[in-house]
Amino acid sequence: MKRLVLLAALAALSACSQKADESKESAAAPAETAAPATAGDSGTAPGTYDVKMADGTMGTTTINADGTYADTDAKGKVVKGLFAHHDGKDCFDPEGDEPGMCWAISKPAADGSFTATADDGTVVTVTPKKS
Repeated sequence: MKRLVLLAALAALSACSQKADESKESAAAPAETAAPATAGDSGTAPGTYDVKMADGTMGTTTINADGTYADTDAKGKVVKGLFAHHDGKDCFDPEGDEPGMCWAISKPAADGSFTATADDGTVVTVTPKKS
């Protein structure tokens, strides 16, 4: 389960750093007029991302514009939940009893890939999925 949460977090983090760079180039709405935070509003772009774990296993995370996400691990197991941006980190709260996890992201490379580091020190590499 933690791997799935990691996957989602990484994907979100990647999108967040890409969106943050774009936001610096354009004027942002004042905070007092902004809509409630969702995946799109938080700076993390909705989309699908490939996530590579430290041991080389792969997974996929999809961030939806409505603030939800779905992680799919290498065996096809899917974990769904809620996504939010808190204290400068992207956080994933899976459905059920599994605890949530927050991730700090690095600046994206030219290809859009980045690393995400969980509060527990776990590091993953996230790459936007090509359509």
